[in-house]
Order: sequence, then C-alpha cells, then structure tokens
Amino acid sequence: MHAVVLVGGFGTRLRPLTYSIPKPLLPVAHMSMLERLMDSLARGGVTHAVLALGFKPEPFMAAFPNDMCGSVQLSYAVEDTPLDTAGAIGFAARTAGISETFVVANGDVLTDLDIASLISFHRQHGAEGTISLTPVSDPSQYGIVETDKNGRVLRFVEKPQPGMTTSNFASAGTYVLEPSAMVRMPGDQKLSIERVVFPQMVADKSLFAMWSNDYWIDAGRPDTFIEANVHVSKRSAQATDAPIHPTATVAASAVIIDSVIGENATVSDGAQIRHSVLLPGAQIGQGAVVIDSLVMGKVGANSQVSNSIIGSTGVVGDNEVCNNASVPAHDPAQVPEKSPE
Repeated sequence: MHAVVLVGGFGTRLRPLTYSIPKPLLPVAHMSMLERLMDSLARGGVTHAVLALGFKPEPFMAAFPNDMCGSVQLSYAVEDTPLDTAGAIGFAARTAGISETFVVANGDVLTDLDIASLISFHRQHGAEGTISLTPVSDPSQYGIVETDKNGRVLRFVEKPQPGMTTSNFASAGTYVLEPSAMVRMPGDQKLSIERVVFPQMVADKSLFAMWSNDYWIDAGRPDTFIEANVHVSKRSAQATDAPIHPTATVAASAVIIDSVIGENATVSDGAQIRHSVLLPGAQIGQGAVVIDSLVMGKVGANSQVSNSIIGSTGVVGDNEVCNNASVPAHDPAQVPEKSPE
C-alpha cells in the first residue's frame, strides 16, 4: 500500500523553530511527527510513502539516510512551484508511479485513527475517495462535512455559523483515494483538494466519509504542538515517550509541570517549566520561569518566558521578561539585502 504524505508547508506558525528544522521533523515526546505518522500508516498496511515537498528534501534525507522510516520506504516529490493540496497529491503520486488505491495524510496531524479500517470502509462503499472525520466542539472553526446515513458526503460547510448545519464533523486530514481520482488532479498546476476536487466528487456522488472518535490533533500551531507533546508523554507506556528524556539534565530543585524536556536539554536549579516543551539542546538558567512556551535556544537566569517561541539561535538574557514573542524574529540564515546607497 502506498501513501502520499503532505509535508510541503513552511511551518510559519511554529517559527522560529522551523527556521532550523522542518515542521514534520520536530519532536513530539522525543519522536518526530513524521515518525509517529509513519508508524500509524505502517500499522494500516502502508509500505511506501512519497513525501510531497515544496522545498529542498535534504533535511528529510539526512534524517532518514537509508530512505526508511521505521518499516516504511520513503521517496520524495519536490515541487518547482507550490501546487496546493490536490496539485501536490497529483504530482507526488505520479512521481512515485502510484497506480492503485492509496492513502493521503497530512504531515502535521497526530491521530490514533485505524488506517486499515478507513481503507476497508472505502472499499466496502466502492468509493472514489474517502475522508476521515473527527467530531469537533466548535464547528465554526473548521470545514464541516455533512453525510447521509451511509456515509456518502452531501456537502461541505466552511466555518459554519450557528444554524447553518447540524453536523459537528470536520475533515481529519487522512484520505483514501482511487487512482481514478488522479484524473481530477493533473499535478501540473495549483489546485485545492478541499475547495475543488472534493466538491467535484460530491457532485458525482463518489465521495464518502468515515468518522471516528480517535485522538486527533493538528500539531502545527504552538498551542496544539504543546498539547500533543504533553498528551503523548502522559498516555504512553513507552519509556522513550517519558516527559523527561533520559539524556536531559534537570536539577533536583527544578519544577516540571505538564511539560516535555527534550534530549540533552538542561534545566538549572530553581527553574520552573510549566505547560511547555523544551526541544533538544535547550538551556534554561537558574531560577528562570517558562510557561506555555517552546524553547530550542537559551533562557538566562531569573528570566520569565511566557507564550513565546525561542528558536535554536534565540537567547533570552538574564533577568529578562519575554512575553508573546518569537526569538529571533527573523531567520538568521537569510541575509538582508543591502539598502541602496
């Protein structure tokens, strides 16, 4: 079974972390989002995945030098220009030579969805395309999907206001497609699967949907990235998913609450880490307080960091207050052009 995995986004919401690491390679409880997704796909029978990329594949190739992620073989499809979701799927599937039923997954979604059940549902209903659905508490924040009693999709309602729909099911970002769907996605132009291709399938009555109440989260935002880390570290029985990585150095007097401390991170005496993620190599100084934040760089002694993202080159000095900030604010690898003299 093949899969197309959409990893072409620039990870703007998680900058400056993504200045140095592509979003799918950021760790969730010490294992990258992509590795967790591949484990899920493998359990559903996927043996090969093509990564649909909008930029250079080198960081992924470095992370998986033998082109294997767990038991899943990897290949790459790199777009010359951004193709949006359907364009990327069509381009990647053709690049990989896919000619049979295949799975599509978003690289920043973490879910316990049973992929094999989704594939089985798809085949039982003779669908051209099948999308996974998840219930949401606030439909007005999502694209909502309405189906009939057999699971056939009737319509999509984007961010509905009260009274516009009785459905509370949103697309969960995992699909099963027949190769015939590629006719709708030529892969040589920018095209949205949500706004163009799926509505075409609805009109042809060939799109179905299966809902499940499995764990699901879009980990592409700072708040949800923290939530995903905390959730996985708390629920997992695996020692490798423990809140504090075995190689991290955490002072006995430090306070760690609802947080994940990454590989080779350092937390000094009297520091407090609350509802935050310290990524590999992060350094937290003596008496510093970090709340609702992501830290990859350095936080100085007695500083206070809240609702902020500190990138790999970011430094919060001693005794500083950092609130609702991104440090550094710009990609240090991008050298600004000289102003005309």
